[in-house]
Amino acid sequence: MHRHFLIPALLALATSASACAAQPVREEILGQDGVLAAAQGVWRSQESGWILEIDGSGITRWQDTPAACYPSPAGGPTLMGQIEYRYYTAINADTARFEYLPGDGHAWFERISALPEHCLANPDTSSQAIFDAFVSVFERHYGFFEARGVDWNSQVETARGQLQPDMSQAALFDLLAAMIEPLGDSHTKLIAHIEGERRRAQFGLGETLPRIAASTGETPWLIGLIQQLFSDVLDDGAAHIANDRVITGTIDNRVGYIQFLTMGGFMTEFEAGTPQWAAAELEALDTIMDETLTRFAGMDAVILDLSNNRGGYDAVCRAIAARFTDEPFLGYSVSVGDEPDPVARYTIEPAEAPRFTGPVYVLTSDVTVSCGEITTMMLRQLDHVTQVGATTRGAFSTPLAKPLPNGWYLELSNERFADASGAVYEGRGLPPHIEIHPFPEDAPVVGHAAAITAILADLDER
Repeated sequence: MHRHFLIPALLALATSASACAAQPVREEILGQDGVLAAAQGVWRSQESGWILEIDGSGITRWQDTPAACYPSPAGGPTLMGQIEYRYYTAINADTARFEYLPGDGHAWFERISALPEHCLANPDTSSQAIFDAFVSVFERHYGFFEARGVDWNSQVETARGQLQPDMSQAALFDLLAAMIEPLGDSHTKLIAHIEGERRRAQFGLGETLPRIAASTGETPWLIGLIQQLFSDVLDDGAAHIANDRVITGTIDNRVGYIQFLTMGGFMTEFEAGTPQWAAAELEALDTIMDETLTRFAGMDAVILDLSNNRGGYDAVCRAIAARFTDEPFLGYSVSVGDEPDPVARYTIEPAEAPRFTGPVYVLTSDVTVSCGEITTMMLRQLDHVTQVGATTRGAFSTPLAKPLPNGWYLELSNERFADASGAVYEGRGLPPHIEIHPFPEDAPVVGHAAAITAILADLDER
């Protein structure tokens, strides 16, 4: 699941078997007859630091860090901590792929004989133990110290000098939060409940959102942007659809406009993260794109507005990209840890449905994050696509859920998303081809309309 949702992947499996050998079979772990026998046992993923202990009662997930091994608490404050694997694909006797959704992700596990002896059901939860676990998780899994200009060893040594065995939970939380603040990574967060108060440490939200929060607040700002679109920018007949996540319309009856506020959340009928939910989200997207691109046929250009996109389900991102190409292309690849080769490559095939391959403008800002950035990264590789606006947030990686021994919830970035050339934009964002900030400090609403006007001017010049 990416950021908030899962990443379906297309994985090429290396095999020495003959071409006629049977392909691996995906099976449900929990079926009508109980827990799948083949999946039962103990499985370890080095790349995520997870151990799955599977028996007839279900799955117990352990956090396996250099400092400690302990069971994950049930549930979590984000979707990444609430879901569990549903599908198992045996690659060989000792290797399997586990998936949340059919065809989802690149989680490879190796079978081990037993749960390691250092795994404790009741781990040490002293300040020192929590600090050590926190540090070890980052040292093993965080992928962007250099990209974000942080000397982690120096951070650790400074914090270690401030650690006290009798320090309060609040003081310990503040100490750990101060360690991640310099990363400026919005996909890295620490969440805890301390003396009845919910604490959340999350940084790197760009300039726009903190500024808006400190002035008008996000809700009035978003309402102002939407009202401006309908009153001053879009032709009559524009619509706010799909659970208020999408705005569609035309401009001067010659340019198509579609804005995605999130990459998913179009449906509310199913529980997020379930196979039924995933299918319904993609079906809803198909309906949106079929109707919208049919209406846009013959338009001079299309504006895909991702300037306020908060991310979502990566399958949605790839399905959107498939609507703007007539040829297959490598959208992006994903690498984990120090592995030199990607664990997943995503080729975008043209959709067998209405597409638009005339001039396309993708409008972005520092609010554009996660799956919104992945969509931008894919599309900007196409010759007929121009990125306009401001540099994106620079937070691509799926958050890796790593709860601490005391139940505090930690997520961090461990995946490198690269375009077809191998360029990685984590920590720096995607710079636009045409720069104009859609949410300037002196005009955070009107600036959005001005950016759209600039796009129309560029189209006319061409």
